[in-house]
Parts: sequence; structure tokens; C-alpha cells
Amino acid sequence: MAFYFSTRNIPGLQHRPLAERMALLEAAGKRMSVPEKTLLNVLKLLVIVPVFALILQTATDWTSLLWAFLVFLLYPLVVKPLQYSLCVKHLSLPETTSKE
Repeated sequence: MAFYFSTRNIPGLQHRPLAERMALLEAAGKRMSVPEKTLLNVLKLLVIVPVFALILQTATDWTSLLWAFLVFLLYPLVVKPLQYSLCVKHLSLPETTSKE
């Protein structure tokens, strides 16, 4: 499985506008199987739950708020590439019309 860190790197989506790429990926996400959706949601929880645990610790240690922010920054770096990679096999690209 190839990991895509940007929607511009996905084959077939390179030359499309951002709104169209997002719409196609959203439609592909709806066609994902239940195990794929479950894997993606568990991964999201593994990134988000520590953020809230660290925020709860700010009453005793204010530096945990900095750690919470750093962990929250991991969300797009970890979750999005996996989400794009899982959605790629469910993409159904509409035919483009040539203006030649």
C-alpha cells in the first residue's frame, strides 16, 4: 500500500482542483469497507484521546498543554496519509473530456 501525504500525489487526481479532489475522496470514503472504516476510526481515537488526557493534566502541570498541542499536530501527519491510501482503491474517476 502506497502512502499519499497530499491529494496532489494520488494518481488521477493531480490535475484536478482541490474541491473536486476532496469530493472524490469523500465519495471514495463512503465506499470503504467496514474493517477499513473501523481501522481509520481507531487510529483517530489513538491520536485524539491522549490530547484530552494531557489537557486534563494542565491543572497540575501546565506544560502538558504544550504536549497536547504537539500530539494534536500528529493528527494530520498520521491519519490523513492512511485515509488517502485507503480511499485510493475506492476512487471512481469520472472521464475527463478533451478539448482538442
